Amino acid sequence: MSSLLTYENWEEAFPSFSNNDETKGALSVLEWAYQHYGDSLVYASSFGIESIVLIDLIAKVKKDATLVFLDTSLHFKETYEVIERIQERFPDLIIRLEKPEYSLEEQEKLHGAELWKTNPNLCCQLRKIEPLKKALGGYEAWISGLRREQSPTRSQTQFFNKDEKFHKVKVCPIIHWTWKEVWRYVYKHNLPYNKLHDQGYPSIGCMPCTQPTHNVDDLRAGRWAGTKKVECGLHES
Repeated sequence: MSSLLTYENWEEAFPSFSNNDETKGALSVLEWAYQHYGDSLVYASSFGIESIVLIDLIAKVKKDATLVFLDTSLHFKETYEVIERIQERFPDLIIRLEKPEYSLEEQEKLHGAELWKTNPNLCCQLRKIEPLKKALGGYEAWISGLRREQSPTRSQTQFFNKDEKFHKVKVCPIIHWTWKEVWRYVYKHNLPYNKLHDQGYPSIGCMPCTQPTHNVDDLRAGRWAGTKKVECGLHES
């Protein structure tokens, strides 16, 4: 963790970062992270719109980088389709689909039907948190597409973070990007993205727990709508 403490105040350590940088420091963060961690750095990708930007940036730094996708078996078909399109666009990337220990049928026998309705926190624990913990086992650090603008719970995110949950370093290169900047980059570089974004889904997770929303003040309003749940738990201490 010593390297994390050294680079905690990234803007001070790299004064060349400025608003003239199209990537707002993201490319510099990724270059340093891959130089420092090498193959011990992995990107846990949701393949949402922020992920598409990060994948393009990562490919510029390390074209054969490893990506992990938490395949809960509850994702929209459009999500799997965009994974295929990304693999075609970036053929050297290594994309791993990490599945939970239990199938949906096994989970139902253990915890009842539609656990995402009766106990969504447990469902996320079994189908996302535990699989990511397993996936990160051989790595020192992982990349995430968190942006400060996304929600109050993410407003204090730094470029490099101590991840107490997984005992890793969490690298968040696009923390300063706005929603408009994300889309501007995707259009400029003609990147493939999930079609559901054009149908009112700004944030896309598992199918039973994601609804369309047009709330521009809360882009995650469609996640676990009608409940007090706002995070799957991957980014909570």
